[in-house]
Amino acid sequence: MDRWREYELFVQVAESGSLTRAAELLDIPIATASRGLAALEKRLGVSLVERNARSLVLTDLGRDFHIRCKAVLVEVKDAETNIHAATLDPGGTLRVTGSASFCLTHVAPMLPEFTLRYPKVNVQVIAANRYYNLLDSGIDVSFRVGREEVDPNITVVPLAQAQYLMAASPAYIARRGAPQTLAELARREMLVYSYAQNPHDLRFSRDGQNISVKISSLLESNDGQVLRRCGLLGMGIVVQPNYVIHEDLCAGRLVPLLGEWQLPRVPVNMAYQGRRQIAGKTRAFVDFVVEHFRKLDLDREWKRPFEAQAEEALRPAFAAQSAATGVLHGV
Repeated sequence: MDRWREYELFVQVAESGSLTRAAELLDIPIATASRGLAALEKRLGVSLVERNARSLVLTDLGRDFHIRCKAVLVEVKDAETNIHAATLDPGGTLRVTGSASFCLTHVAPMLPEFTLRYPKVNVQVIAANRYYNLLDSGIDVSFRVGREEVDPNITVVPLAQAQYLMAASPAYIARRGAPQTLAELARREMLVYSYAQNPHDLRFSRDGQNISVKISSLLESNDGQVLRRCGLLGMGIVVQPNYVIHEDLCAGRLVPLLGEWQLPRVPVNMAYQGRRQIAGKTRAFVDFVVEHFRKLDLDREWKRPFEAQAEEALRPAFAAQSAATGVLHGV
């Protein structure tokens, strides 16, 4: 019997006045209860109870010890109750971080539903184009794109696979034309993300062929939204992950370029401290995000602008085929 169990036994003996009754309440054999009480008294070096034929009576030291033991056990029980309540009904401040673009396009849209579901959780979003050290910064959850986590104390949850894309506005294409070859990119107005690993070296692949293209920048920024905005204004060609420019591609505000060539894919992950035991607010948010991304089905969603572009490219052929069919049938 460990010490906490001994304290529980002693409190039950003190309040019931019976070792037999205490054993029944704790659902342990009477012999175990007797040994446990004797072990407690031996460890303390005092007698806590006086035994007679009918009952057990607390000694003066036993009465004082009972008061203190009871207070400690009540505190522990209250603490456990609070922990369970926090798990079932999370609350407190949740600190979340990610790049400005990711927070804008994915974190912010999910927060209304999350805070409605967990109204006791106060969310703080730290939008920053840098990776915080979770162990030192007090961050609960971090969204990371293209980052490999090596710390064994950090749990990483894969959410999606993003694809870097190259695009320009219709106004830019009308003015400068769409590039037809990779070599042309060296002479184009490129909008470059300065925090990329090799911002002036674009790596393309197609059918097992890999090509690296050196580019120069008309504009550099450490924020993808600045580059996106300048791309929409027709300033140049933007290279960003699809989660940054996806809606613009779907709406036709940006047009994908050289789509037969693939830029790198990068993992979109969620990271948090711990492996098994994590705070209720963090667990609630992690589970919510996983559910949210599963519903989004981004692998399918991110293909939409290219499917639309392919359909648009085939439309003249379908029109010509329909016209030919009409001629053959005398229409």
